Amino acid sequence: MYFTIEWMIALRYLRGRKQEAFISVISWFSLSGIALGVATLIIVMSVMNGFREDLLGRVLGINGHIKIFSVGEKVKSYNKLTVNIKKIDEVSVVAPVVEGQVMLTKDNNNLGVMVRGISKDDLLARSLVSDNIIAGSMQKFGNSDSILIGLRLAQNLGVKVGERVTVISPKGNITIMGSMPRIKSFNVVGMFDVGMYEYDSNMIFMPLTSAQKFFKMGSSVSYLEVFIKAPEKSMSLLKDIREKVGPNLTAVDWKRTNSSFYNAIQVERNVMFLILTLIILVAAFNIISGIIMLVRDKSREIGILRTIGANRGMILRIFFISGASIGTIGTITGCFLGLIFSYNIDFIRHLLQNLTGTELFSAEIYFLSHLPSKVLISEVILVVSMGLFLSFLATVYPSWRAASLNPVDALKSE
Repeated sequence: MYFTIEWMIALRYLRGRKQEAFISVISWFSLSGIALGVATLIIVMSVMNGFREDLLGRVLGINGHIKIFSVGEKVKSYNKLTVNIKKIDEVSVVAPVVEGQVMLTKDNNNLGVMVRGISKDDLLARSLVSDNIIAGSMQKFGNSDSILIGLRLAQNLGVKVGERVTVISPKGNITIMGSMPRIKSFNVVGMFDVGMYEYDSNMIFMPLTSAQKFFKMGSSVSYLEVFIKAPEKSMSLLKDIREKVGPNLTAVDWKRTNSSFYNAIQVERNVMFLILTLIILVAAFNIISGIIMLVRDKSREIGILRTIGANRGMILRIFFISGASIGTIGTITGCFLGLIFSYNIDFIRHLLQNLTGTELFSAEIYFLSHLPSKVLISEVILVVSMGLFLSFLATVYPSWRAASLNPVDALKSE
């Protein structure tokens, strides 16, 4: 019975009367602040998680999990190395790669690009590329004059499938007239769109044998790319792989290769979490000020309640329920808003772009062609728990202050 009375009085105090409109406004601002803080924190954390997963997924889908190379030299006898490395249980694919910088020309358009020479079977095994061929096909890839080209690169050059482009290597042939650049014409047999601007605008794939001949690699390659079943275990496999390749070759995993990029995302994520937590903290301080003002305004009612038998615990619970209700409603509202936005973030982006007529997420700046989002339930629980904890904590002092009022002084206050 007392519990029901406490809730009735607490909710009555929250509604307020006309003369208490200012206190009610503060309560609404507190609720809105907590809802905004929780929603923003969930949205930002989800987007950061999406960025990390998408970027790393695309980087690893193109570059592999472990790279084996020789410092300053070519990797020779790569067929034997490939067989030895494949004997390791966790290894799924070992791909020889020839890599080099070239100039790609079409009519009067010239662009510097990266060439990856790779066999047709190894490229088909990379689903990130083979599943995202949007024009042409992989069927003709393997012919000596065939290449695959990124969609944005094709758009920048004005190239279509079936047309020919000229590839110029700065490392030329030595003739009696001096060094002459190597030039060869290739047929564009397909276009890929992996969704990452850096690759779609700056990379072409060439058959391995064609790349070896064009770059004069002979029977050597630039490096070997190793794909493993569990990328997170790459560090533990390095020792086994180094034993297989010997002392003349170096093996590095994706965490080391992309360490600056990976750490930058992690640091930015942690800093954003800290900054946005301050929004919830500020809203919690609003709860403190609002409940303190409510206590001052209700001091006479507190005195009456005390004289008719209400103890200090009952008064404390009444005002604690008032403050905690603001925090709870705000946190739950913010949670729902955050989840709705997080699951529909790219749709909302397109809607805003259509309404404003401006590009809000440029692939040239943010690397990805869409706005990713990944909601982790553990993080949502953490944010909601933090919002509730700060809200309840902010309510303790003003509730204790209300319970500590002397009933005689409270009745004399008006």
